[in-house]
Amino acid sequence: MASKLDLNDIVDLRAYERERPELQQRVLALKRRRRIAVGPIVTLLFENRETIRFQIQEMARAEKMLRDEQILEELEVYNPLIPDAGELSATMFIELTSKPELEEWLPKLVGVERSVQLRLGDEIVEAEPEAAHDEQLTREDVTASVHYIRFQLSPDQVGRFAAGPVQLAIDHPAYREAIDLTDETRAELLSDLRGEPASAAG
Repeated sequence: MASKLDLNDIVDLRAYERERPELQQRVLALKRRRRIAVGPIVTLLFENRETIRFQIQEMARAEKMLRDEQILEELEVYNPLIPDAGELSATMFIELTSKPELEEWLPKLVGVERSVQLRLGDEIVEAEPEAAHDEQLTREDVTASVHYIRFQLSPDQVGRFAAGPVQLAIDHPAYREAIDLTDETRAELLSDLRGEPASAAG
C-alpha cells in the first residue's frame, strides 16, 4: 500500500541540491506517463508518492524552508493527494493563461471537478473532489483553475481497468470531452490502484 510521506522523506536543502538533477529527470518522465489532456483546455496529472515528494521538495527549496514545522505543514496539505490502494488521485488544471479566456471559461466551468469520469466499458466511475481542498476551491459563480480529485474503485472495477479499454472523460454542460488511456498510462495508473510503487523508468 502506498505510504504517506513523513519528515524523514524530505531531505534538507543541501542534500536536495545534490539529488535534484537526477530526481527532476525521473519525475519529468513519470509525469509524462501520468499527464493526460482531456480536450483543448483541461489536463489531469495523476499524482503518486513520488510526484508529491518532488512537489514538497521543490516548495521547500523555493521558499527556503529550514524548520520541521514548515515541512510538517506541507505534508499535512499534500499527503492527502497520495492515493491509497483502490484509488486514483489527480490534480486537474484548466490550462488558460489570458485574462479574456479566464473570464469566459471559469464561470462556465463551475462544477467541472464533479464532472470527471473513468469509463470502464459500460461502467462509469465518477470523480470526487478531494475533501481537504474542496472547501477552499469551490465557488458558486466561478471555478478555480486547479482542482484536486480522486476516483475510488472496487476490486472488480480495478480488474476492468486492468483489462481495458479505459476512457477518461469530462461530462459537463459547457465541456464534453473524452480520451482513451494508452496502454502505458493504464499500466502506470494500475500501480496506484494495486498499491504498488510506480516504475521510475522513462
